[in-house]
Amino acid sequence: MVTVALLGFGLSGRYLQAPYLLANPNFRLKTILSGNQNPQEIYPGVSVSRSLDEILNDPEIDFISVATPNDTHYEYAKKALLAGKHVLIEKPFAANTEQANELIELSKKQNKVLTVFQNRRFDSDFRTVRQIVQSGVLGELLSYEAHFDRYKPVLNTKQWKETVSPMSGILFDLGSHLIDQAISLFGTPDEVAGETFIQRENSSVDDAFNVRLSFGKLKVTLKSSLLVREEGPRYVLHGTKGSFVKYGMDIQEDQLKAGLKPGSVDFGKEPAANRGLLNTEINGLHFRGTVETLDGNWDILFQNIYEAITEGKELLVKPEQVAEQLKVIGKIR
Repeated sequence: MVTVALLGFGLSGRYLQAPYLLANPNFRLKTILSGNQNPQEIYPGVSVSRSLDEILNDPEIDFISVATPNDTHYEYAKKALLAGKHVLIEKPFAANTEQANELIELSKKQNKVLTVFQNRRFDSDFRTVRQIVQSGVLGELLSYEAHFDRYKPVLNTKQWKETVSPMSGILFDLGSHLIDQAISLFGTPDEVAGETFIQRENSSVDDAFNVRLSFGKLKVTLKSSLLVREEGPRYVLHGTKGSFVKYGMDIQEDQLKAGLKPGSVDFGKEPAANRGLLNTEINGLHFRGTVETLDGNWDILFQNIYEAITEGKELLVKPEQVAEQLKVIGKIR
């Protein structure tokens, strides 16, 4: 069993990570670092610490998850690695590739696992998109478009999210997911272009972007905005043999916020109405119909981390891939 400390008790720590760490029998969530909240009201079996040093000096803790505000990720991850802990970092991984590469080299020197919480690789919709791409049913893929849109015209009450800093803005927030998904599917892009925008009234940080990546004949478009009230397709793929269009968002986050636990009935199962539409040719016959969506399952990431720590298995989310993501973000910014 791997003993864990979770740094931070905001959205990621409270809802997106702690439930999986508690549900997976291979982990023991011992301690949560929280400045002004009491996680024991929700997770009574977990201890609470107000001191990072206390956690770093605890010999029982093998693995630290950094789920604190963005500008602390690099500093806390570095301290954790130097303390001899395995580390998971909430995205964004770091402010730039220099910081990312320093952490990667340090993890190798310390012989510790270092990975990034790119949980959206294991969303129901993207797992299905990956299956479609890898199956070859679209022929040679020519166009891939992904959206991560929301309607949030009012500025975030978390002040650090609305303050200009090296890691603020939607490109680091939601762009980290879309760019990571594209790199995990297609590798390093040949060309990068794009823009960020400020659309909300009184906003100081970018809240929309349009990113374009080129992989030879394949052209990738990634878009996000906080002022999209009417949902459009989340993924649109076109190839030489056919197309795949997918609406709807993975439901794990909403389920976790509602109090459902990983492993409960229908957890991660998307409504049938959101199944993607496939229009292609299979074995010489035209096919147009819906495709059953794979279940969303962020525990795939946590289980892989456990196996990487205890068995030396290859990481699914390699920090080198996420460093490539930061190169893309750096070029656009």
